[in-house]
Amino acid sequence: MSTLLNRLKHFLSASSGRIATIDAAKAAPPPSPLAPIDLTDQAQVAGVMDLAARIGEVLLTSGTSNSDTKSQIHAVTSAYGLHYCHVDIMMNTITIFASIGTTKKTPVSVFRVVKGLSTDFSRLSEVDRLIRSIQAGATPPEVAEATLDELAHRPNAYGPKMALFGWGLMGGAVAIMLGGDAFVAALAFITSVVIMACSSWLQKHQLPVFFQNVFGGIIATVPAAITYHLATQVGFSVRPSQVIASGIIVMLAGLTLVQSLQDGITGAPVTASARFFETLLFTGAIVAGVGIGIQLSALMGIQLPPLETVAAPNFNSSTARVISGGLAAAGFAIGCYAEWSSVVISGLSAMVGSIFYYFLFIPYGAGVVIASSMAAIIIGAAGGLLARRFLIPPLITAISGITPLLPGLTVYRGMYAALHEQTLVGFTNIALALAISCGLAAGVVLGEWCARRLRRPPTLNPYRAFRRAGRYSFRKARETAAHTGLRRGRFSSHYHHHHHYGSN
Repeated sequence: MSTLLNRLKHFLSASSGRIATIDAAKAAPPPSPLAPIDLTDQAQVAGVMDLAARIGEVLLTSGTSNSDTKSQIHAVTSAYGLHYCHVDIMMNTITIFASIGTTKKTPVSVFRVVKGLSTDFSRLSEVDRLIRSIQAGATPPEVAEATLDELAHRPNAYGPKMALFGWGLMGGAVAIMLGGDAFVAALAFITSVVIMACSSWLQKHQLPVFFQNVFGGIIATVPAAITYHLATQVGFSVRPSQVIASGIIVMLAGLTLVQSLQDGITGAPVTASARFFETLLFTGAIVAGVGIGIQLSALMGIQLPPLETVAAPNFNSSTARVISGGLAAAGFAIGCYAEWSSVVISGLSAMVGSIFYYFLFIPYGAGVVIASSMAAIIIGAAGGLLARRFLIPPLITAISGITPLLPGLTVYRGMYAALHEQTLVGFTNIALALAISCGLAAGVVLGEWCARRLRRPPTLNPYRAFRRAGRYSFRKARETAAHTGLRRGRFSSHYHHHHHYGSN
């Protein structure tokens, strides 16, 4: 047992130098006395700040929290010698301010607007490596600027067809997790691909995301209802709720709930409130789309069946659900263009959480909210440790790992009950779905915090001279001016004394 613990300790040992970029950013090395730019030149300082803001934009659009984004922006500016600057992030805006000079202070500020959330994990991984290289002193500002320009125009790690396959894989795996068979999984695969393809097409035509989710909810419901009707006529048993719920989970996976909860926990309540409201709005759009799909099915003469109670999972079904959970997380990572190493680690993290969920928490009577929250903590911790070990941004494993546990079936159950005059049951299930989602987000944030503390890097203790240079003091300015005037007076007296005797 001790040998096993020693091997695990060696595997996760921080002495190997493998720490996450965000960990290194929050414990940046002592500042170097040599800077690659002229810190008295406003243009060069503004160029470094704009470079850091562009890096922050990629981090925010990928779902990084305000706190972590600020830390990594500070790490970039510090690596280029600009140690003391103020960073403010408000929802989709980044403001960086610095005051350069020692005796005569000159204000410099950069403002950048983040266009919107477009989860692209390949760009996140590239920027993560860029920040690591900048901190190591291996990338001068002009090279970092060229790298960002190239990254903005570089195609994704693989094409959109592979990304659509990832979304389909996620939908099919979730259907199996919900108890479906191979036919239901295939139907959920096709439905998920159609949903994401339509969303991508509507995104290109600049339709707001709210209406994209409404159409996604309709697509998730109507084909499942038609398939159920045709299968019933030929005597084949199909549960449309499993297909609809898998489509709902595919759409829920891209929302910013984890980011909003992390912002609220880490001290950015304004941004957290805005993102949380946005998440509720888009979730409401999915619910509305499912409701419209149910009504359209009724107009076509197709009555969806009431939800059946599912038997408690046994060992075989639980094993299948654990494997499906890993495949669902891997499919989500593929759909977000993650690199293959990130795909594997995300799948492993989800499987670890699913093992605890299906083999420990649920069988021993833990409620679904508590079980989901505890599983999310394990996913956040395990994913965070594995991500740090293999130099992957921990955000990827955190977001991907909890996607299989999103409450798609609960959302559908609530909408179905509300449309069949069971108002109390409907609102109860919607509230339960919200509680599960919040528990997942909070749990994965706590797990990531635990992983970060287990791999704690050294803290920053900057030199006192840099601290003094970062402040402006009127008293110091008066003393400097007086000292300068005294030196000038002495020089003038000395000059006139020598000039007088020289003329004699």
